[in-house]
Amino acid sequence: MTTKHTVTLIPGDGIGPEVIDATRKIIEASGVAIHWEIRHAGASVFKQGIESGVPEETIESIRKNRIVLKGPLETPVGFGEKSANVTLRKLFETFANVRPVSEFEGVPTPYSGRKLDLVVIRENVEDLYAGIEHMQTPDVAQCLKLISRPGCEKIMRYAFEYARMEGRKTVHCATKANIMKLTEGLFKKVFEEVSKDYPDIEANHIIIDNCCHQLVKKPEQFDVIVTTNMNGDIMSDLTSALVGGLGFAPSANIGHNAAIFEAVHGSAPKYAGKNVINPTAAILSGVLMLKYLGELDAAVRIEAAVRKTWASANSKTRDIAGDSISVSTTEFTANVISHLAPAGQPKPRPGRVDTGKIVENLKSSSAVGRVDGADVFVEFKGSASELGAIMERCGESTAMKLKMISNRGTKVYPGRTDTACVDHWRCRFVNRNGKEISDRQIYDLLYRITDAKLKWVHIEKLQLFDGKAGFTKAQGED
Repeated sequence: MTTKHTVTLIPGDGIGPEVIDATRKIIEASGVAIHWEIRHAGASVFKQGIESGVPEETIESIRKNRIVLKGPLETPVGFGEKSANVTLRKLFETFANVRPVSEFEGVPTPYSGRKLDLVVIRENVEDLYAGIEHMQTPDVAQCLKLISRPGCEKIMRYAFEYARMEGRKTVHCATKANIMKLTEGLFKKVFEEVSKDYPDIEANHIIIDNCCHQLVKKPEQFDVIVTTNMNGDIMSDLTSALVGGLGFAPSANIGHNAAIFEAVHGSAPKYAGKNVINPTAAILSGVLMLKYLGELDAAVRIEAAVRKTWASANSKTRDIAGDSISVSTTEFTANVISHLAPAGQPKPRPGRVDTGKIVENLKSSSAVGRVDGADVFVEFKGSASELGAIMERCGESTAMKLKMISNRGTKVYPGRTDTACVDHWRCRFVNRNGKEISDRQIYDLLYRITDAKLKWVHIEKLQLFDGKAGFTKAQGED
């Protein structure tokens, strides 16, 4: 019997209790001693009026135990409360989302026989998934994409340490830095800086759309892919399809003070209680948890048993075999248990990444900033030329002058454009005399805009850092 661990167990919604029960039984059959502390989150909690979907007793359990095995949770789509999944990740700063995929013998795909074995490592708390959104006008919604240097460095170091731990040779950084030059560009820049500390690992940058193209065309070329939050969410679903689908996609959410293990797939409520779901993703998430706990022998034996089960002729769930010849969730679970090898067979791979190393000596930028202007966003129903005339007058006798107006990122004033304009305009005011712009001078401009009966909805300072622009130009702007 091994050391006893205490794990917070969240059964989840829909099919969650079934796949988590399967995982729990297999782990117990492997001989690992775990005390399961059952807590709840998701749909049942939303119904209690708790907007986060995560009650305080669940939060306290995770703080105490620091390890979570979780079933999928329902999330309202397009309305209502925030995702309970995202709430948990952010509350416990689980900055690294690890999603491995590898080929299974007995699971036919267009890529069978190509020995796919790769890992997507996704930054897990920043980017658009910070969830900072505003309706700026009746017709325009905004979502802020936040990328920080410390956040980038943590995920980059985790990716390289993970590659080194598993004996992997290549890390690709996938971004959209060719378009989002400041946010995704920062992600790329930090990757290139951190890669110098890992000369034993080949480091390559790749544009995210090309990465997806290459994953479909020649996925075996990839080993570890590190990417931003939303890119990683989408791309890791793509990679799971290469080996059979979301039923084969485990994940780990790793932080300094907590780790949450869960299948990538959703709660699939229409299949709940029917005993037909493939529990492989949840079981392999349990395998990742055992590796994290240092229970390497059990982790390797369970994964080997899962693979042996899929390689068997008559042990496939309905997502692969169809309704007529499939086994039930409970039958599949029993088959995995029957295939468990004795302790010590086969030999385990290396264990967990020490997340304590990741935060040592994180670098901060020493760049000095100065304000050189302001983008003032206004709600306006008229034309670009009408708004331009008003804004020209607002800038008269101030420290700033109107440079241009854009609509949805395209310059529309001065000059002509065929852009269809909405009621949300960015008016760029720039330094008139070369001196740094003060907050009081920005206030003065805003007062003038208000006096002109215009409704300003948002403002961004235009900053220079060590003389370099900390902002991008509109399409068509000089």
